[in-house]
Amino acid sequence: MDQTTTKTRNDQLPAGLVDVAVIGGGAAGLNGALMLARSRRTVVVIDSASPRNAPAEGVHGLLGLEGIAPAELYRRGREEVRSYGGLVVDGAVAAAVPAAPGPDGDLRFTLTLADGRTLTARRILVATGVRDVLPDIPGLAQHWGVGLVHCPYCHGWEVRDEPIGILAVGPGSRHATLLFRQLSEDVIVFANGTDLDADTRARFAVRGTEVIDGAVTEVVADEAGGIAGVRLDDGTVVARRVLTVMTQLRVRTEGLDGLQLPMADLPGGTGRHFVTEMAGSTAVPGVWVAGNAAEPMTQVGASAAAGALAGGHINADLVGADTDAALGAAARAA
Repeated sequence: MDQTTTKTRNDQLPAGLVDVAVIGGGAAGLNGALMLARSRRTVVVIDSASPRNAPAEGVHGLLGLEGIAPAELYRRGREEVRSYGGLVVDGAVAAAVPAAPGPDGDLRFTLTLADGRTLTARRILVATGVRDVLPDIPGLAQHWGVGLVHCPYCHGWEVRDEPIGILAVGPGSRHATLLFRQLSEDVIVFANGTDLDADTRARFAVRGTEVIDGAVTEVVADEAGGIAGVRLDDGTVVARRVLTVMTQLRVRTEGLDGLQLPMADLPGGTGRHFVTEMAGSTAVPGVWVAGNAAEPMTQVGASAAAGALAGGHINADLVGADTDAALGAAARAA
């Protein structure tokens, strides 16, 4: 479901030591890099150009940039980072591991890209994001990001008053159903084998939301390629224009095993995420995580804010290390 964004420039990977390597060039990674570059840090963003929201027509709920196309948002972000001396490099990280400390005892990490290039950095910001994994229903995936949506805040206004179908996948579907019911009076829940308890069914009923218990076997497209409805196991086709489903959220961990970052399960069995502490810091010294890799349910604005917060704290951590190194050098010279 990932789509590649168009790029106009690819910086060269530097040969020497850099202050911070940012893994991931989405909202969190770019905003973190922007904060660091503006603090005169040498920062390199490694960007595989596969943002989660690439299929979407626009980014919503982002003040001042409401409706901006994802590709345009990231294009602007890359250029803003570069305008302060930051670098954005095409590539995927194949391995990231701690390295021997520097002469002053400060932390070092080695990153190896999929094409064999390497980079050494003092700190790492992981902003790899997540992948959305859809239920295995024929005809479903092709509508992702258009007729098939998952977030009422990201896409709800755009599908208001449409006939909406909720594909239930677990307890979280109750919450999603009630949120989408706020946007349309014509909402049907397809249980599709999910156990919906009496209280859940009562809540749906008082909001005029029908529950259909048959299994969904296919998503039917109309002549224009949009959603026409869903086919049940008895052959019945229930007309719908929009479908929504809670996806399984898989954090992009490729190449990060060597960092040994702690992970935890999300509520309701919807996936896993990296465990973070204040400002995205982790139990691994020198490594921060921001954006959907830490908080998979957050929107673009919140992810960008998390990246900025992490970037500020990384710079402060480096300032402390630089000061300690200067004190040590002064003491040796005395």
